[in-house]
Amino acid sequence: MSLSEQFITSDDLDPIDLVEHLAEHHEWEFDRVADDQIAMAVQGQWRTYSLTLAWAPYDETLRLICTFEMDPPEERLPELYETLNGANDLCWLGAFTYWAEPKLMVYRYALSLSGAQIAAPEQIDRMIDAAIRNAERFYPAFQLVCWGNRTPGDAMQVAIAEAYGRA
Repeated sequence: MSLSEQFITSDDLDPIDLVEHLAEHHEWEFDRVADDQIAMAVQGQWRTYSLTLAWAPYDETLRLICTFEMDPPEERLPELYETLNGANDLCWLGAFTYWAEPKLMVYRYALSLSGAQIAAPEQIDRMIDAAIRNAERFYPAFQLVCWGNRTPGDAMQVAIAEAYGRA
């Protein structure tokens, strides 16, 4: 049974209702912050990521923000920003930014549902999957640049390298 068949039982499910059903399905911790917003914790290989999805009916956009804490040394910020640019060049869905004040690495993604379109559970699941996969993929590069004193180019090689063979 597809995700759509499991979760779409009526036309009055809004995108945040679908996200809540997906969180329950995946057994993720979540909190329905408001009618139009949900916050979740998703465990990855490197760390637990905080995800917030919010529905903005005025522009018919479902927004996703995936964050994790990061407090890089001040002198490494130029290299971190260069690494962020490199990561964003490789992300077709969403983009990274660094919020210095709360010391958070942020991955943002938006799904436009203009014209009263309905989000399919598969679309929302794909959004969440893209956020976690990209955070997992580039986390080591961000760490190497900030604390391993690696150049952005060297650090990005870790993110784009494919593992071959088996251990």
